[in-house]
Amino acid sequence: MRGALFGPVQSPAMRRGVVASLTSAALLLSAACSAEGDGGSAGRPAGSPTASGGSAPPTSPSGSADLPPAKGSAKVVSTLTEGLKSPWGLAALPGGDLLVASRDEGTVHRIDGENGKQTLLGSVPGVSPGGEGGLLGLAVSSTFGADQLVYAYFTTTSDNRIVRMNYDGKRPAGQQLGAPDTVLRGIPKGIVHNGGRIAFGPDKMLYAGTGETGDTGLAQDKESLAGKILRMTPDGEPVHGNPEADSVVYSYGHRNVQGLAWDAQKRLWAAEFGQNTWDELNLIEPGGNYGWPEAEGREGKDGFIDPVAQWRTSEASPSGIAYAEGSIWMAALRGERLWRIPLSGEKAAEPSADPQSFLDEEHGRLRTVVSAGSDRLWLVTSNTDGRGTQKPGDDRILQVEVR
Repeated sequence: MRGALFGPVQSPAMRRGVVASLTSAALLLSAACSAEGDGGSAGRPAGSPTASGGSAPPTSPSGSADLPPAKGSAKVVSTLTEGLKSPWGLAALPGGDLLVASRDEGTVHRIDGENGKQTLLGSVPGVSPGGEGGLLGLAVSSTFGADQLVYAYFTTTSDNRIVRMNYDGKRPAGQQLGAPDTVLRGIPKGIVHNGGRIAFGPDKMLYAGTGETGDTGLAQDKESLAGKILRMTPDGEPVHGNPEADSVVYSYGHRNVQGLAWDAQKRLWAAEFGQNTWDELNLIEPGGNYGWPEAEGREGKDGFIDPVAQWRTSEASPSGIAYAEGSIWMAALRGERLWRIPLSGEKAAEPSADPQSFLDEEHGRLRTVVSAGSDRLWLVTSNTDGRGTQKPGDDRILQVEVR
């Protein structure tokens, strides 16, 4: 188990060649800063839910030949639960219940997937909320049935780190989480841009999205864990097949990665906050350099990988993403909407049609989206984190039917 940072992160090979055939058009005009926070540079349904804590692909649609329709739909069919405080991470348990993390309170609750009843599992010791930091992403072990492990990404007084805790549902409410066991420490922290999304991939490895903390140079610094996507074993060790054998760094040049999801072809996608101009959806290549701070959005610069889709910051400020029904679904904070990006097959790196937005300004800021199996998503609002406009009942977990 890692009790300390494993040492200098070695340099992955520089990726050359910009992703071609990008067809999604820029959406609307407006310029505003999209910090990790969403708008300031300072600042049991059909199917079987994934138990990874991220958005590992469901079994449909089958294969790359089945393209999603150009026009889709998204409809809220129920409110599972409400009254959540600063919810951030969401993970599905086997059987359909959910775990949700409170960023500012440092607590984890279990949500009954049928009736929405909330049960406090406990508080995570060591969480130091402040700015955009606190208790962030959650993930359930890919072998949860055997080990009952819950993973969490959170901010401490000195860093961001990933821990795992044993979950014992037979213990009294509030005492169901064991002591944190550190998986990876030493991820730089900041008032802004702490990243925080974690997920187990189809390969059963643990992935994490980090931010550059507002120190833009860290994104290109390959000896830093900031501004990166990390790939590690469940014990926090570098994975065979990573760009560098002794490094957990999987890709770099990121400003603030907030969403991770895999499609039906097991390709990794990531949502990322831009600064003043463009938010991004990226298709992740091992060792790829995604440009920040030298490039924002599609600039076509040699050596950097351009995003597959981009949005004006006022329309997005993206957070969590999920894959369902042939599309990536992206929750938008400042944009207060759910974006659909239909994908175009196994090898193509462009949407099959222009992105569409749904639920515009109907539920406020949207933080996290997780596949609930088949044509359903779980969608978490984010109006109690100090930046949204709180309404009675906030925050909520919504069940959304999509096509």
